[in-house]
Amino acid sequence: MIKNLMTIMHHEILLTLRQASAWLTPLLFFVMVISLFPLALGSNDALLTQIAPGIIWVTALLAILMSVGSIFRNDAHEGYLDVLLLSEIPLTLIVLCKVISHWITHCLPLIFISPFLAILLHLSLHEELTLFITLLLGTPILSLFGAMGAALTVGIRSSGLLLPILIMPLYIPVLIFATGAMIAANLNEPLTVYFAILGALGLITLAFVPLLTSAALRMGVNQ
Repeated sequence: MIKNLMTIMHHEILLTLRQASAWLTPLLFFVMVISLFPLALGSNDALLTQIAPGIIWVTALLAILMSVGSIFRNDAHEGYLDVLLLSEIPLTLIVLCKVISHWITHCLPLIFISPFLAILLHLSLHEELTLFITLLLGTPILSLFGAMGAALTVGIRSSGLLLPILIMPLYIPVLIFATGAMIAANLNEPLTVYFAILGALGLITLAFVPLLTSAALRMGVNQ
């Protein structure tokens, strides 16, 4: 079973990497939007530093939101999703593999490029490290919730606007605590509570969302 799961992940990652627009578009959106703020605000370093947490996290959220809709859409159109539903492998594990593949191909590049973009916003080394950790803890939650939203809309045509409406409220806690951690880093306040809350949210999401996503997929395909 482990070999089959690794094969699914390998297939998903290779398929995404071969379609350059699938992972490059969110990444370029992330880079371009953040790069525009220093140009728009000029040399006001204090203002840039103050609004940097909101800029980076809202942009990262929107960039991930651009990509989550395709987690199951192509599989459903090609009939591959029906094969996965009939597989002997538990659907929950298959969903988890697809979420991990999405995180590796879409979220990991954002995480690694974020410290370089943080330089444009005049963040300190401590704030850059905090940004890196919050993205590392928060983006898996965004991918998991995004997969659940994609599963709920997999059987609906023209669901482009429905998906953000469904999952955006679920993203708000991550946005609050991640930006709160960066603000606390700017004020040299303790960060343990913020990291602990993000970690707890991640574990709770990991425990329940794959199960809910599997149920949503079965309902969506059977419609």
